[in-house]
Amino acid sequence: MTPLVLLPGMMCDARLYQPQIAALSGSRPLLTFPLAMQDSVQAMAEDILANTPPVFALAGLSMGGIVAMEVVRQAPDRVDRLALLDTNPLAEKPEVKERRGPQMEAVRNGKLRQVMRDEMKPNYLADGPNQGAILDLCMAMAEALGPDVFLRQSRALMDRPDQTETLKTYPGKALVLCGRDDGLCPVERHQLMYDLLPNSSFDIIEQAGHLPTLEQSNNTTAALTRWLEAT
Repeated sequence: MTPLVLLPGMMCDARLYQPQIAALSGSRPLLTFPLAMQDSVQAMAEDILANTPPVFALAGLSMGGIVAMEVVRQAPDRVDRLALLDTNPLAEKPEVKERRGPQMEAVRNGKLRQVMRDEMKPNYLADGPNQGAILDLCMAMAEALGPDVFLRQSRALMDRPDQTETLKTYPGKALVLCGRDDGLCPVERHQLMYDLLPNSSFDIIEQAGHLPTLEQSNNTTAALTRWLEAT
């Protein structure tokens, strides 16, 4: 059975995929990488390739999807299939880069919790009964990773490459998935990825924002299962 590698988003760890790990771990090997030790997307991808089986299925959400695309750029023959969740294939816009500078300075000054609470978490989720618990989990993951990881990941995102050409040439079975109400990576960005990938399917998860793995875990797991089992 082909192993599945899961790449979480910025300031997230394996808990981002808790429901999927619980559902899928009995059927195939699973690996997760927290993207915590390098400060470039290229180096993160190199580390993943150095620590994974020769061939694997690859899924990434948000920053995890950005790194997944770089893995495919570096070694497309090793990625049996690719799932891109609530992510962005484009280089960072100048206005977003400008916002990162003050965020990074605040984090250097001991304000990680404040930055996560005031500037990042409000953009994550759709309204729903589990919003509070999911936001608490997001904060717990961010605080467990800490300020140095925030700074490294911010630098990596600022300098990330455009991956549109990577997607155009990737032949494997691909899934593009997003929450209907994702305010960070909107539906039209995923339509672009779906149009670029020659062998892809597109799932929009209703009543979900940027973290459908937690907001609508059953529907997200079902979509990932279909992708994994597709021939």
